[in-house]
Amino acid sequence: MKTVSLLSLLSFIFYLGNHSFAKVQPNVVILLADDLGYQDVGCYGGPVQTPAIDQLAKDGVRFTDFYSGCAVCSPSRATLLTGRHHIRTGVYSWISDEGQNSHLLLRERTIAEILKDRGYSTAHIGKWHLGLPTKNRSKPTPSHHGFDYWFTTWNNASPSHKNPNNFIRNGEAVGPLEGYSCQLVADEAIDWLDNHRHPKAPFFLNIWFHEPHAPIAAPDKIVSTYGELKDKTAIYSGTIDNTDRAISRVVEKLKTMGVRENTLIIYASDNGSYRDDRTGNLRGRKGSNWDGGIRVPGIFSWPEVIRKNRAVKEPAGLVDVLPTLCGLLHLEVPQDRAIDGSDLSPLLKGEINRFQRHQPMFWHLQKSRPMVAMRDGDFSLVANPDYEISQSNMFQESWIPRVKNGGYKDFQLFDLSNDPGQTQNIASDNPALLKKLKAKLLNINQSIMADGTDWHLQ
Repeated sequence: MKTVSLLSLLSFIFYLGNHSFAKVQPNVVILLADDLGYQDVGCYGGPVQTPAIDQLAKDGVRFTDFYSGCAVCSPSRATLLTGRHHIRTGVYSWISDEGQNSHLLLRERTIAEILKDRGYSTAHIGKWHLGLPTKNRSKPTPSHHGFDYWFTTWNNASPSHKNPNNFIRNGEAVGPLEGYSCQLVADEAIDWLDNHRHPKAPFFLNIWFHEPHAPIAAPDKIVSTYGELKDKTAIYSGTIDNTDRAISRVVEKLKTMGVRENTLIIYASDNGSYRDDRTGNLRGRKGSNWDGGIRVPGIFSWPEVIRKNRAVKEPAGLVDVLPTLCGLLHLEVPQDRAIDGSDLSPLLKGEINRFQRHQPMFWHLQKSRPMVAMRDGDFSLVANPDYEISQSNMFQESWIPRVKNGGYKDFQLFDLSNDPGQTQNIASDNPALLKKLKAKLLNINQSIMADGTDWHLQ
């Protein structure tokens, strides 16, 4: 009897332990805008009314110097999901599924895969742009990268944000839809929360909006608050406003479910705006490795854990999301590969002195001049290629040998603490610092290029 009682007691304790563990695991929601500028939304001094996004900032941490993974779409998304520079993941530039072999490599370990292995239900809702199968090319889908459920487009909403006809749900074409992309994405996310996730499991909901990427469209009633209905600036603002309303619906759903307090929400953009007037007077725009092309909003909100209503000046970016999630959730960062990002959890918890970035942030884009950029503390270092290569918007996989083996010239150095617009090159006045930072950039570049896939040989 004593043996039976002891075993029963141990079983009960084990059950309680597992049940309690499942209860305390936080949910994770990532909200990613498309082509949103550094100074678009309200809490970053922008002209658009974004009360939902502003509230996320009030409920958490707003990074003043937050960066995308790249100055264009696909590479930035690859970096977000893996914590690795995009070239390591096989994604050199934005992906054309019809014209390229390129895609997010199956060898990569994504946030979704890490969380799924921990019992999470996972869903990707919205734009993908990391490779989908075509008639002529076999490519992985979100299912192969850890997502149980997906509702996506390969690239942009088509023919525009209004009434898109190119969504795919779990491999099946959906057909024409009525409404605006951001609201349709919110509808799908809410439906997944209600009907398709495991009801007792924590969840990872990855929502990647199409707005404000062109071609733009928004409801007339919203557009009219920003100007004339045909005014492109007003429509652009309207797409952001409409997205904020979609975000509000998702957040309200989390509150209704009783899980908002234990849900980590991350909000950012894949790259800077294509509009010069929305970069916050930063130099450059989308497609450029000047700060205007890569600096974006970055907000982390988790009411139970993250200290509220703080602005953090420490540079951070999408490359840090995976290691930060691992830090906050007490998970092991993948040990069998280079992770370029750093764990931001000390900053999020207000333990600023405990944070240490293990390597400067680094950007590479074939079409950009400068081609490479690096942020190390307050300093920005940029350079151009020392070889000839096209600045075409469409990357050719035949260019890969030159990209992997090429060097750099025309180094320029900027102190962003005094010159956020990158107007004064201080390289000649600081030769020792320049030499030190050049060495760091070249070492990072060498490591990244050694991992790059030779798509041109396939």
